[in-house]
Amino acid sequence: MNPRILIVDDHEIVREGIRTLLGRSRSEWQICGEASNASEALTAVKTLEPDVVILDITMPGTSGLEVAKRIKHMQIPSRVLIFTMHESERLATEVREAGAHGYVLKSQAARDLVSAIEEVLGGGSFFGLGLQA
Repeated sequence: MNPRILIVDDHEIVREGIRTLLGRSRSEWQICGEASNASEALTAVKTLEPDVVILDITMPGTSGLEVAKRIKHMQIPSRVLIFTMHESERLATEVREAGAHGYVLKSQAARDLVSAIEEVLGGGSFFGLGLQA
């Protein structure tokens, strides 16, 4: 079965960019849904049970890290990749503590996003800059 991916970002242009990138790189991957906020994301995870959730860290209201924690507690086997433009020394720790399986910097998406998805689909993790842990 082809991997099913949920895209969560509050900016439509970012969601469109991810769809385009993944469609060009891995046409067999299915974008099963999109969400623009935490509430929509949690509903979509429950109903769609995607294999991978690409989750923006900075959204109005509830942060992507909090959404990742809630997804983990739902005990749905979705793998979560945080998608962020913010790089910090604590980012990897915060992502791990939230129960996500890694992160990709938006500035490196063209280079890293497909590899990161492949890594988490295979049961691994991806922590930016090409680093798997």
